[in-house]
Amino acid sequence: MEFPIVTGADVTTLIDTAVAEVLAVAGGWLGWDGRPVAFDGNAWTPHKALRRVTDHLIDHLAEIECRLAGLSPLPDAWHGRTVTTHADFARFTESDLDEATSRLTRLAACYRARLRGLGPEALDGRPAPDTWTLREVVHHVAGVTYYARAMSGAWTAAPRAWRPGPPDGPCLGCGSVEPW
Repeated sequence: MEFPIVTGADVTTLIDTAVAEVLAVAGGWLGWDGRPVAFDGNAWTPHKALRRVTDHLIDHLAEIECRLAGLSPLPDAWHGRTVTTHADFARFTESDLDEATSRLTRLAACYRARLRGLGPEALDGRPAPDTWTLREVVHHVAGVTYYARAMSGAWTAAPRAWRPGPPDGPCLGCGSVEPW
């Protein structure tokens, strides 16, 4: 299993920062010509990119809530970035951007509210050797900017914020083996 690299960034603002970047990039999709962008073995559209951001935020927020309540997180059954639906090909309008802005900023506020006041024990405790800490989960989730960059063609060859760690396996919250 790989573990996200954790920086000294305030976990209560990491998701706000990521959402702000996603929405800034998404503003450039207005007037999209309807042709998907091919990147990393997948077809990307504005709606798909925003759907993936939203799904990833929801999935890991549910994981955090379950873990803080002492429950096992539910495994996800999402198809992830490998599926592009018919709805993903819809026009991307100012209303779509406005709706995404409302949705994503509310999700970021939920992360901020939930993480505020959690101390190092809650954020850095590792319930099992093969489980990410909550701090690592939040750093992983902050990588949702990948989806916006994939759609926009703004992907840069920035180094991945990962470090190897035992054992092998997917993200326990989202099943992802991807660095985003």
